Amino acid sequence: MSKDRDAFDRRLKAEDLLGYWMIPGRSDGYREPQPRYAPKLWGWQSLRGALDEAALHITKEEAHRRFIGLQHPDLEVGTTPNLMLGAQLIQAGETAPPHRHTMDAVRFVVEGDGGACTVVEGERFAMRRGDLITTPNWSWHDHVNESARDTVWLDGAVAPLIMHFGIGFAEPYQQEHQAVSARDGWSSLQFGPLQPRHPVYSQTARRPPYRYAWEDASRALTRLAEAPPDMHDDTVLHYADPVSGGPTLGTVDCELQQLRPGFAGRAHRHTHATVYHVVAGKGTSWVGETRFDWQMGDSFVVPVWSWHRHANQGAEPAILFSVSDKPVMRSMGFDREEMQG
Repeated sequence: MSKDRDAFDRRLKAEDLLGYWMIPGRSDGYREPQPRYAPKLWGWQSLRGALDEAALHITKEEAHRRFIGLQHPDLEVGTTPNLMLGAQLIQAGETAPPHRHTMDAVRFVVEGDGGACTVVEGERFAMRRGDLITTPNWSWHDHVNESARDTVWLDGAVAPLIMHFGIGFAEPYQQEHQAVSARDGWSSLQFGPLQPRHPVYSQTARRPPYRYAWEDASRALTRLAEAPPDMHDDTVLHYADPVSGGPTLGTVDCELQQLRPGFAGRAHRHTHATVYHVVAGKGTSWVGETRFDWQMGDSFVVPVWSWHRHANQGAEPAILFSVSDKPVMRSMGFDREEMQG
């Protein structure tokens, strides 16, 4: 590079300007995504122990939400650039005050007998192990534990995406609890296979909340596993939006997946990032050159456009719950997938 050219480039930078020729990875040749964060696994024992310790040191009043996220060391904030997955604990007799925010959020219960509930838009949703409960954008929600046992769930939300766009709105409720205005199971009556001609739900949020009961999901997954396996993911159940049949929420998609004993999947990759949580069993996943041997409770991340495959060498089925930002990629036309046949 000539001295004049170098001086010109430096002058552009000094004047807060950028020439196309100065952009790294510009689009004048072949290019594909290169994740800036690595595959990573978090062990359940570490996360669960941290929640118990948080309960000793951090009061309910101080915490507002006793949540601990899976913070990827390669990122400023988040489990992936768009997603934050973590766990939240509410102890026996505790409550978490109501609020609402622009983040879509999902809650997958890992410890709970139904004695605790989350109240969303005036409807109580019991929290039993394996249940998935949605908290759509701008819906009022609080948590109440009336049982004698702690309840723990996974929270998945697009917090990093909201931060990136700088569009985070939040609002506290004006009372300690929101009023329960709907009978238990109201959403199931409104949006199940048999429903009223004109379903009724709160217009405050962008879409209605919903509870996907574990007994229904588990039964469906078992029945689906009677069919031949998908060569990449074996048996996959999608948590469809009860109104549109589309993604679980506008920015978050959830799936439940069973790997039968002896299954060895073929590799594929896609432009949405995925965070997996092991609901039952144990197995192995390869993400690029990284191997994860996982067991119940562990969580691991598959970065964007990373080859990955799963296997179950054990004698019992393994079940994986996953959260992804697929709806974001699809809505912007960025969704792409490549499979090894």
